[in-house]
Amino acid sequence: MITSAAGGLVSFDLATTPLREVNQFLHTGLGQTTQVRIDNPDGAHSIAVGMDAPVQIDIAGNAGYYAAGMNKHASVTVHGNAGPSVAENMMSGTVRVKGFASVAAAASAHGGLLVVEGDAGLRCGISLKGADIVVGGSVGSFSMFMAQAGRLVVCGDAGDALGDSLYEAVIYVRGEVKSLGADARFEPLTESDIAALAALLEQAGLHDSDGKPYEPRSFKRIASARELYHWNVDANQSY
Repeated sequence: MITSAAGGLVSFDLATTPLREVNQFLHTGLGQTTQVRIDNPDGAHSIAVGMDAPVQIDIAGNAGYYAAGMNKHASVTVHGNAGPSVAENMMSGTVRVKGFASVAAAASAHGGLLVVEGDAGLRCGISLKGADIVVGGSVGSFSMFMAQAGRLVVCGDAGDALGDSLYEAVIYVRGEVKSLGADARFEPLTESDIAALAALLEQAGLHDSDGKPYEPRSFKRIASARELYHWNVDANQSY
């Protein structure tokens, strides 16, 4: 069932409308529609995948696997939690999760911004290729594994093996880091880092428990030591 309202808003109720019909509308039927609301998602998988239009999409509840995957141009908000691989392979636009995100958030994302207001699970930003991720809580182990480009900002703590096999991506963590992965290391914050952090935190709209903006200088920078870029036969495979 499609419900139209003034101002270019179209609403769907997944309790009565098949998800395939909703996604087909999002791909081929938007026309002048500027905002779409999806009610009763109830953890359905692949909601609003493959978007290629500058439309606001509000998912009014919890989403399952691959929500807003392959997003391009759209601004998608999950008003709840998101399952594995939210914003997977995102190209541009913005995806916001008001709750928590499961494993592999923004996996292989090339561009755009993912904001997770709660915690993110294991392998957040795995194989990241250029997107930005801002997490208001903590991230699980092996986050940013083999991340090639882009930035991850963690306002809470990070689990084991953070940044394992990192390439040119950069990680900023405000809390504690349980351990770093292979070839990742702490580096001094530069003025460029501070400016970038301030811009990302402002864009994400996240604040500390007192409702104040985070101080960029309170974050730690993690980047690659670049010792794994080339095979070293003398290392005896001890990396």
